[in-house]
Amino acid sequence: MAISWPLVVSLLLSISSLATSASNSDSVHEAFVQCLLDNSHPSHPISEAIFTPQSPSYATVLQSYIRNLRFNETYTPKPFLILTALHQSHIQAAIICAKKGNIQMKIRSGGHDYDGLSYVATVPFFVLDMFNLRSIDIDMETETVWVQSGAILGELYYRISALSKTHGFPAGVCPTVGVGGHLTGGGYGNMMRKYGLTVDNIVDAYFIDVNGRIHDRKSMGEDLFWAIRGGGAASFGVVLAYKIKLVHVPEIVTVFRVEKTLEDNATDIVDQWQHVASKLPKELFVRLVIDVVNSSTRTGGSTVRVSFISLFLGDSKTLVSIMNENLPLLGLSQSDCIETSWIRSVLFWTNIAIDSPTDVLLNRTPSLSYLKRKSDYVKQPIPKTALEGIWEK
Repeated sequence: MAISWPLVVSLLLSISSLATSASNSDSVHEAFVQCLLDNSHPSHPISEAIFTPQSPSYATVLQSYIRNLRFNETYTPKPFLILTALHQSHIQAAIICAKKGNIQMKIRSGGHDYDGLSYVATVPFFVLDMFNLRSIDIDMETETVWVQSGAILGELYYRISALSKTHGFPAGVCPTVGVGGHLTGGGYGNMMRKYGLTVDNIVDAYFIDVNGRIHDRKSMGEDLFWAIRGGGAASFGVVLAYKIKLVHVPEIVTVFRVEKTLEDNATDIVDQWQHVASKLPKELFVRLVIDVVNSSTRTGGSTVRVSFISLFLGDSKTLVSIMNENLPLLGLSQSDCIETSWIRSVLFWTNIAIDSPTDVLLNRTPSLSYLKRKSDYVKQPIPKTALEGIWEK
């Protein structure tokens, strides 16, 4: 069939338009790279931190901190450049050039990012990758730590434990969580009932604003300091490092994990837990995890399992007494409890063998999978009839 001339002209115009658009994008990207080079500090050249799709290591750098395989497909939008900052001047250059070129910047600190927010966008973008900036400077005299945003919680916990058996930090239970995202997002963990959220234990910060200027708490002011602790600091600039205060933990803490199924009266236990969890001593945190497992006794071959995981800042005898007074249906016994150090409780909560070398916390590579997660908060106990509806689902 013959193709009409108007259609041919239309196709040619479309191809020409695409070529022009690609050419414009290339020139914008080239101008951005040149801007980075022009703003490079003589003592800290930025060229070695720049990776473009033409760089041999581009794919490796991009994929090294992608945690969700849903965002590692061929059709996933990719950054036109990754800047693996090696010095604060590289961050300053990135901000200045992004502002000048009106280019979107994604900030990645190397931890969890289940929705790809730090390395995916629907418009042309580049990634400011912070993983090289992960120094941890501990001052035991003042019981404070300066930790850079590219560190992970496991590194922070390990460094603290290397200097003290009676200090810890109230943050997430997963060691591969990034400090940058965790602290800018609020941060909760298994010591929050005693010490509050992670952001409640931040005392200062080094922050680079939209004009590339570096601030501490005093120069940024209390309003901005408040905003970068839980409000998402990327709305205002880039946090280079946080100063946090350590908390006191006993030399011996106690952990347990007790599992029950529907056949073990799980519904009544969960119901009782809901009514007492918020009234337990502040030193005690009990987490509930619900999943489905195979069953040899129920029709359909599966059942609901509820797992109670706990950290108690104290000894096992006291813990058993508290639990049997407040949550007797669980039937906690001394044999369910493990007395250990705070740092090894981190291993326990991460499902790592509790007697493993603690330097396993320095591993920055968690398991990868395709996943989608959604969280919400329950403010009132779920009725037993509703729990049974959840079990059916």
